[in-house]
Amino acid sequence: MRVHADSSNDPVLTEERRHQEVMAEIGAMKALLAKGVPAASQEPALDAEAMSQKMMSEFRKELSEAAKLKTEIDAMYEAIAQTKKEIATLHQTTGAEGEDMTRVTNELDAVVSGTEGATDSILSAAEFIDETANTLSARLDGQDSDLANDIQERVVHIFEACNFQDLTGQRITKVVGTLRFIEDRIIQMMDIWGGIESFQEIEAVQQQLAEGDAALLNGPSLDTDMDVASQDDIDALFA
Repeated sequence: MRVHADSSNDPVLTEERRHQEVMAEIGAMKALLAKGVPAASQEPALDAEAMSQKMMSEFRKELSEAAKLKTEIDAMYEAIAQTKKEIATLHQTTGAEGEDMTRVTNELDAVVSGTEGATDSILSAAEFIDETANTLSARLDGQDSDLANDIQERVVHIFEACNFQDLTGQRITKVVGTLRFIEDRIIQMMDIWGGIESFQEIEAVQQQLAEGDAALLNGPSLDTDMDVASQDDIDALFA
């Protein structure tokens, strides 16, 4: 009688059997993939063309938003550049060294001084008229006395109207305060952009110079003006 050896104890045969089983499983998986997995056991397959169109649509949308954002940023940049140019112009004109601001301040001072001097002259003349009318009223009778009283009433109106000098001074003070407020705001905006040093290279807008007859109409000169004709010079021309 022939006795067969137990193959289960043979390592070589066991390894061969496992190899065969693994290959069988791989073959089964290939067969399933070739036939297609049932729809119930897998997720719906994605359409490559639909995905491409969707991605292109999103890309175009993002590109459009980026272009819009760039346009807005460019507009902001141009606005900031123009603002800095205008601020540089204002600083050149109204700054501590600006001729126009100094001129405006002196002109306002001249207005106050001129109105004060004119008001004093008017009041002095009105007082003289009032005293003279009062003297005439005491010496005259009847209708002539009434005329003198009318003159005195008109003088009272002159006194009342001369209050404009005080009101003018108050209004000019407000104007000066507003100009100083504007100048302070300009300085603060310049500090935000790095101070006056950051505006040195910015070309300010140049004011147009007056031409022809307009260049000759400088208005009354100030006491601080140099090389201007005085009233004595003009009188000497007609002497």
